[in-house]
Amino acid sequence: MYPLFHITYLLHVLAIASATVTTPNSVDFDLHSQFSLPVHANAEHQHPLLAAHVTPFETPTISLKARPITVYRPKSLDAHEHARLRSLHHAETEPIEWEKVVVSGPDIEDRLTLSQLARMTANAYQLPGHKNWYDLDPSWNVNASFPFGWDNDEDGFRGHVFASRDNSTIVLSIKGTTLQGATSKKDKLNDNLLFSCCCARVDFSWMFSTVCDCYSWSALHRRCDDTCLSTALIQESLFYSTGVKLVKDLIFLYPFADIWLVGHSLGGSLASLLGSTFGLPAVAFEAPGERMAANRLHLPLPPPIGDSSLPPVPITHVYHNADPIPQGACSGVSSPCAQAGYALETRCHLGKTIVYDTVQKLGWHVDLRKHVIKEVIIEVLDLEEGGWPDEDGNEWDVPVAREEQDCVDCFKWEFGNYKDKDADG
Repeated sequence: MYPLFHITYLLHVLAIASATVTTPNSVDFDLHSQFSLPVHANAEHQHPLLAAHVTPFETPTISLKARPITVYRPKSLDAHEHARLRSLHHAETEPIEWEKVVVSGPDIEDRLTLSQLARMTANAYQLPGHKNWYDLDPSWNVNASFPFGWDNDEDGFRGHVFASRDNSTIVLSIKGTTLQGATSKKDKLNDNLLFSCCCARVDFSWMFSTVCDCYSWSALHRRCDDTCLSTALIQESLFYSTGVKLVKDLIFLYPFADIWLVGHSLGGSLASLLGSTFGLPAVAFEAPGERMAANRLHLPLPPPIGDSSLPPVPITHVYHNADPIPQGACSGVSSPCAQAGYALETRCHLGKTIVYDTVQKLGWHVDLRKHVIKEVIIEVLDLEEGGWPDEDGNEWDVPVAREEQDCVDCFKWEFGNYKDKDADG
């Protein structure tokens, strides 16, 4: 499925570093794959969700800052998958052994690091040479990349892999939704399966265009069948399972490297789900809430620790409060998302969330056009006048990352095993 990836394996396998574990303070990145790629035939039509800026700005730094973080990983990936499938098919819980590991992760309190990761995220939407490609810094080779998924338009799951000069750190950047282009149909399918309350059913006008048949009719209630939803995700949602295979390839290719995941919008939610699966640090920009999708995928997650009620997954969500999509506010039959065929209704995220108050600081109004990644990079992350306010009146260069402790998704819906009851009745 990834011929370019396997070619790259041959180029890289002899360059794998020793098994010595270190935690660097910064990571200098380069693009090692020395083969030129033409701009994709459909590159001009690969528009991220809504239009993007067309002039990339020069990067403000030449490296990413890293810091040690604690992650919890399943001791056996096979046991993890077995437990997930047992929960899905038999509704039975199987204990998982988790190991506590200290790894080098991105410094999410550093503004320039977030800006660099956001640029990597933006580059997932196109190949080098496209007008929206970001030249991250002088150490990057703009004429070469480490792509995946671009050789087959039917795959849909695509982006880039970026490697540090010594192969000690790998960043997997996953593309989000495009409105037009080869992947747009599968992008929309994954969006509506993962982030709608029930098969993208917004109202009765969606009766013949929903992505699955899990709605159980009731004159008084909105009812949705949980088992049906989980089955629909396994059978139809190809991006998560494709991502699992790719991450396994990266772990095999770079057994001693720290692997980070990044993505924007749908790509950010996928990065989070994969990061939660493997215990890998992930940074997601402007992503819809993926906590409900994790439950429907029956992902075994490490148990809560301390006073928290949430699993300790190494996920950081970054978004601003003028973007309705990560807040679950672009919903309802009259919303622009629904009118375009997207039911983006969830708002609860895994891990921790960094929220930029652009409404108060910049005077922005909630507007779907503020969702694009390059708007976030140029107008928010690259803004040098610090002092982002939080709910307590304090100001920060980067807002404090917090858990979404009391978040509830789709509270107007009832979820249960309704399909079997309908059949029996």
